[in-house]
Parts: sequence; C-alpha cells; structure tokens
Amino acid sequence: MGGATAATDVDARTDDLTARDEGSEPVEPTDPDGAAVEFRDDVSVELVRSAARDADVLFAARVSTKGEQSLDDVEADAQRSAGLINYLMRSRHGSPFEHNSMTFYVHAPIFVFRELMRHRIASYNEESGRYRELRPVFYVPGPERRLVQEGKPGHYQFVSGTPEQHALVERETREQCTRAYASYQRMLAAGVAREVARIVLPLTIYSSAYVTVNARSLMNILSLRTSREESAVPSYPQREIEMMAERMEEEWARLMPLSHAAFQRNGRVAP
Repeated sequence: MGGATAATDVDARTDDLTARDEGSEPVEPTDPDGAAVEFRDDVSVELVRSAARDADVLFAARVSTKGEQSLDDVEADAQRSAGLINYLMRSRHGSPFEHNSMTFYVHAPIFVFRELMRHRIASYNEESGRYRELRPVFYVPGPERRLVQEGKPGHYQFVSGTPEQHALVERETREQCTRAYASYQRMLAAGVAREVARIVLPLTIYSSAYVTVNARSLMNILSLRTSREESAVPSYPQREIEMMAERMEEEWARLMPLSHAAFQRNGRVAP
C-alpha cells in the first residue's frame, strides 16, 4: 500500500468520526485497502478433522479386563454397549473417553480465546499479529445479548439492557474499534513493526485458531462454559464463550452420540 496515501485516508476517516454528532448516523469506515471495517455478533466453529467414535471408548475400557482380546472391540457396534458407556460416565472412569480427537477451526474475538486457553487440556495454534496484518473484524454485542449484571459475584444474573444501553454499547464499540484500527494502520504505514502497531487494538478484534481436543477434555470445557438446567454443578459462563462451546458440543454430539447422551444423563459432569 502507498504509505502517505494510506495515512492521509485514515486520518480523514478519524477526523470525520471525531466531528460527527452523537445523534447522527454512523459512518461505515474502511481500511486503507478499501475493505469495510466489519462488525459481527457471532463466533464461527468448524470441525475440520476428527477421529472420534463411541466405539473408541469401548476398546479402551475393555483392555483392562480382556487384554489383547479387546482388539476385537475396535470395530464393535457401540449401540450394543450403551450401558457400558453410561456406566463409565456415571462412575467417572474418564480415561477411555480420551482415545479420540477433534480439531476445530475457531474464529472469535480475542477475549474468547483468552478464556478458552485457560483450559490447558487442548492444543492451540492461533493466528499471529506479529506475522500478519490483522483484518478489521470486530465483535459488537447483538440485540439479544444481556447487558446488565444484577447481584453479587457468585450469586448474580444478567438481564436485558434498555434500548438506550444497547445503543450506547454499539455506538461506543463501533467508534472505538474504528479509531483503534485507524491508529494501527497509521503506524503500519509509517513503517512500525506489526508486533508494535497491534498494541492499540482492542480485545474485541477477531482472531482465528485451531483447537484440538479429546472428548474428556471437551466435556470439561462444556461443564464450565455452558449453562444448562440439567447440570449437576451450575455454571455461569460469559455468553460469548458459551456460543463457541455450544457449537463444539453440536459437532461432538454428532460424532459420539452415546457418549454425549451419557454426559447429559449424568449431570454434564466431566468424568
């Protein structure tokens, strides 16, 4: 890109945002390459590779009593052994649920990844802001997002905000993200390294990563990052990471329906 032209264009957009009134219609900003700054209210989860079946649980469990004869169970019909899977889940014999693998491609705001990576039971490779220019895609809460927290920590709930609160969150998020990305572009245009220029970008910018996990580890994530009435232990996840967890759970339930049913039946507690 032409450095002087890019910097001038971004300065003009920033000045325009500063000058306009709060009550006016928001200006749709663009980055110096001409792409519109994008605001989303969702996360994307794609299952890109898997080696995960309910039968994997069976041969792993039966080696303890059958030894080499458990090889006969590698291709066993899992439907005939749903009771064993439920027993393992109920009794929290967890290791047989580790002999499988699922790799997800996740596109989500950085603050979601920072919560996800608290779970040190998966493998992660994330897009790097040092090695590539980050694209102008930002998260802004949708109209269904509950904005107001009521109660004390540990005993609270979120309730819907007023139309004025939703309008405030959207306006401020759009303006601050646009300003931050303009600053980022000005620094890049001036020759500043990507790893330095990125420090002005907010946590609401989207990143992408591959996440590889087994069923037992995924159950641990789901037990903490989803909120369900049938859960034996209540959880109060942030909605944005719950959206990601819900999509992972959908894929796992399709791959290993008996294991997922046992997880549900036994209070959604990771074995």
